[in-house]
Amino acid sequence: MKTPEWLQRMRVRSEAPTWWPDSPPILWLLYLGFLFMPFGWDQRGWTWLWATLVSLPVFLTLYLRYLGKRWTAGVPLVLAIAALCYALQPFNPYANTYLTFAAALAPLALPGLLRPLLLTAALLAVHAIQVRLLGQPPIIIAISVLICIVCCVGNAFAREKRSRDAALKLSQEEVRRLAAVAERERIGRDLHDLLGHTLSLVALKGELAGRLVSRDPAAAEREIAEVTQIARGALAEVRSAVTGMRAAALAGELASARTLLESCGVELTCRQEASELPAPIETALAMIVREATTNIQRHAGATRASVEIRSDSASGRGATVALSVSDNGRGGIGTCGNGLSGIGERVRALGGTLEIDSPPGAGTVLRARLPVTA
Repeated sequence: MKTPEWLQRMRVRSEAPTWWPDSPPILWLLYLGFLFMPFGWDQRGWTWLWATLVSLPVFLTLYLRYLGKRWTAGVPLVLAIAALCYALQPFNPYANTYLTFAAALAPLALPGLLRPLLLTAALLAVHAIQVRLLGQPPIIIAISVLICIVCCVGNAFAREKRSRDAALKLSQEEVRRLAAVAERERIGRDLHDLLGHTLSLVALKGELAGRLVSRDPAAAEREIAEVTQIARGALAEVRSAVTGMRAAALAGELASARTLLESCGVELTCRQEASELPAPIETALAMIVREATTNIQRHAGATRASVEIRSDSASGRGATVALSVSDNGRGGIGTCGNGLSGIGERVRALGGTLEIDSPPGAGTVLRARLPVTA
């Protein structure tokens, strides 16, 4: 039996169930339990219960319609839920639970913050007038105003946060795409400059050797030897170029790290003094930066981080190059996970050293030193 689509949406999991838009929609229905608060009071008869039970299918129909639109709400839906509150209020003083749902959905129906607040204020004003006309306790008005305003403002900010996160994710993907395009263009230019000249020279030497075979065999052998030497040199250059292609671009990794950390509110400061690094060294540094910034984003709880790369000479071809990645997070790293263990093995394979200083509550500092001659 196939699971209904609306039920599949209700089962969607979330990492941070703080505000309603970030919570599994099925959990929102738990708030309906407030409708049955009169069970704890001395009520005359059971009219309130029957009226509440009759209103529930109507609300669930509206709610499932909201889910059917992929979690988008319209003003008519908000007004319909508010009207359900007004209809139930004479029978159940806790009918303002429906008004809370309407206020929570208002930011999903209108853009910005002011418009949802104005709509919520209008709904609250009608509810307040109704409560006073029914002679119900004024505390109902105060509770309704407090909860509805909090839900409306909270959901408005949560929606804006989701929108910023989505835009930031798109910009991060664009940065990576542009970096990949630039790298492909550089590789194309390098291969064209490398192979174009070399192959032209090989063709010219081969034609010359073919003409000299019958007239001057010794000269033809010299030309053939030069062709062999040129081909071997070109092969070495191609291998070097391929190695450069496989190397992770350190500048691109630093840009990705900045985008990743800024998306979670961490200010990153980068300082790079080393340049023109060999491909294995650049790859190792890029991998360390990637692993360190990922750990900061996931576990550190930091607000500031820094990456510093320096060498013994301004040209970047000194005896060693040093990388330092630090943050002001919670610290306390006891053991290295698979990522840091792999980085340590890579650094040691290149003849370098890796140190991690992470006292509890004082942030973490990761230091790597590699010989450039590797």
